[in-house]
Amino acid sequence: MAYKINENCISCGACAGACPMSCISQGSERYVVDESVCISCGTCAGVCPVGAPNEE
Repeated sequence: MAYKINENCISCGACAGACPMSCISQGSERYVVDESVCISCGTCAGVCPVGAPNEE
């Protein structure tokens, strides 16, 4: 299951910088995960200061 970034996102970009698949990008309101590329490694969740990425 892919990760999804919830409304707690503060758009700091930590998740995008840490993602080994480069599947996280800035969206209109928050960062977003390309679920077709995400390998559910959890790296984004590990670096997020507000716990915004969650596995769906």
